[in-house]
Amino acid sequence: MAPPSTSTTSPLSRLLLSLPKPGAARPARASPPPPCQDSSKSPASGLVIRRREAAAAVLSSAVLSRFLLLPAAADAVEGGECPLEVAPSGLAFCDRVVGTGAAAQQGQLIKAHYTGRLEDGTVFDSSYKRGKPLTFRVGVGEVIKGWDQGIVGGEGIPPMLAGGKRTLKLPPALAYGEKGAGCRGWEPTSCVIPPNSTLLFDVEYVGRAIS
Repeated sequence: MAPPSTSTTSPLSRLLLSLPKPGAARPARASPPPPCQDSSKSPASGLVIRRREAAAAVLSSAVLSRFLLLPAAADAVEGGECPLEVAPSGLAFCDRVVGTGAAAQQGQLIKAHYTGRLEDGTVFDSSYKRGKPLTFRVGVGEVIKGWDQGIVGGEGIPPMLAGGKRTLKLPPALAYGEKGAGCRGWEPTSCVIPPNSTLLFDVEYVGRAIS
């Protein structure tokens, strides 16, 4: 995502939008497999089998819960509400997952996955849908200010560590400002990102890229 530009040909520059095509057909939902029936079994023997299956299911659930409880709890925290902390610049952030790798440094070529949303929840861009993280040099103005600050850190914001996931809330001044982005005319309603929009990003810092 490039800094705000006065050019009308490529307002989003590096972060090209990948919006869903209107009228695209949704994949058909897989139907459940038909139940297996054994007509050779009598009702009495079938009842015994069902009792044994029920007992096995309870035992399996008890065993699996011991191993799956902690990962499930971690997933719930990661996907749940994340209280934002506001920095002096106005950028708000919250670490959903703290990475364990090296910290992002200014000037490094890095890879990052992201999903960008408007305040109403509308997704306007996502690298996950393209199946490829964004590669850019962080902290040198190749992307909007909120991204540089939100990844490299500074002004009360810690740098992201490789493997980390962070939610960023960017005020207009750290995003596309009063011009917006993805505009196809003079009307603000023609913009993918309207003027003076506050933006939300879920950013995953994949790590340093090989130049």
